[in-house]
Amino acid sequence: MSTEVFDVIVAGGGPAGSSAAYTAASRGASVLLLEKEDSIAETVRTSGVTWLDDVHEFEIPRECYNEIRNFSFQSPNNTVTVTGTTPTAAVLDVRKTYRWLASQAEEKGTEVRVGANVTNVTKDKSCKDSTVTVTWSENQKQSSLRARVVIDATGFPSTVCRSMGLAGQWRRFGAGAEYEAEADYIDREMWWLMVGQRYSPAGYAWIFPVSDRIVRIGVGVGKPESDADPTRILGRLLEEKEGPIAALGRIRPIEFHYGLIPNDGLSRTTVSDNVILVGDSAGQANPLVLEGIRYAIRFGRLAGETAAGAALSRRTTKHDLYPYEKSWRDTIESRIRSAGRIQDRWIGLSDEEWDRELDVIRGMTAQEFVGFIKAEFGTLDMVKMATRHPGTAAKQLFRMALGRKSVGGR
Repeated sequence: MSTEVFDVIVAGGGPAGSSAAYTAASRGASVLLLEKEDSIAETVRTSGVTWLDDVHEFEIPRECYNEIRNFSFQSPNNTVTVTGTTPTAAVLDVRKTYRWLASQAEEKGTEVRVGANVTNVTKDKSCKDSTVTVTWSENQKQSSLRARVVIDATGFPSTVCRSMGLAGQWRRFGAGAEYEAEADYIDREMWWLMVGQRYSPAGYAWIFPVSDRIVRIGVGVGKPESDADPTRILGRLLEEKEGPIAALGRIRPIEFHYGLIPNDGLSRTTVSDNVILVGDSAGQANPLVLEGIRYAIRFGRLAGETAAGAALSRRTTKHDLYPYEKSWRDTIESRIRSAGRIQDRWIGLSDEEWDRELDVIRGMTAQEFVGFIKAEFGTLDMVKMATRHPGTAAKQLFRMALGRKSVGGR
């Protein structure tokens, strides 16, 4: 039996993988998308938070998301709310969005196969092709496929690059647990972030509305900074109705979600001969709130475009694929480093320090807040914000974002 050969094989049917498959197929490449579960987005591992300008850019259908206009932060003894005149954030219907992305790839000619667990990838001696070993969930049989370029969009496990010895385990990461639930009283235009030891050591808790009656309530914990179990913390917060959770009234859980997201910064090289890493496999996440769906889609499309061009021209070396890495790094690297410095500060704050830290946010415009929390701020942005917010805590935070020594030693 002959081995099937494709220009591009994409491992992982999440937003990065489907987006990569979409553009690769759009460029005329033969594309196979492999998803290890028995359906796209069978298991949800993310709270689905993203930003409305990205949603519009990617033309995600309106029925796939809930718009957010207002943002509230709560520490143990302080609350700050930023009110917007128009929506700027979104909470995705994750399954509906991911399946829509996969359907877009199929419409362009991508072949999608589910129940396909990629267990190994090896390069041939000439480095012109790679062999992808797949175990099928239906019968546990193995088969071998060949591709000129393999895109690793397997998420946190990074199955492809780890099987090839291109990367090890993540050193720092976030672990998140949440319930999607019905609740009696939901403000569908408001999200909540809860910070401090009461809510999560080395992390935060959240309330993200999906609709008038559905909300996601979760807890994220930074590893290895804390060994706390986010699932146990979440259970306590729900039982004790901590903070703004109490205002939701009766809560009726529908589905439990658990996920891991890398927080090692941009530490990996994301191209090798015949291989591209994208999304969580590449560590492309905003460290401030550990969200990365918009990066997964944007850089997934870039990865697919690069892979198709390389495969069709038979030029698939690391050097040939490098424009992908240069492009995405030029786009976000400096911003992610700045955000990482702020996150390092936040992880070490006590409850009392968090109470004071929230005053930095007080008085921000919605536009300033969104730019800040998205980690989309440059030097000029931070200088303007520091001028508008002259307090000592604000100056410390903004100096840290710019990589300068802060006042008072923190």
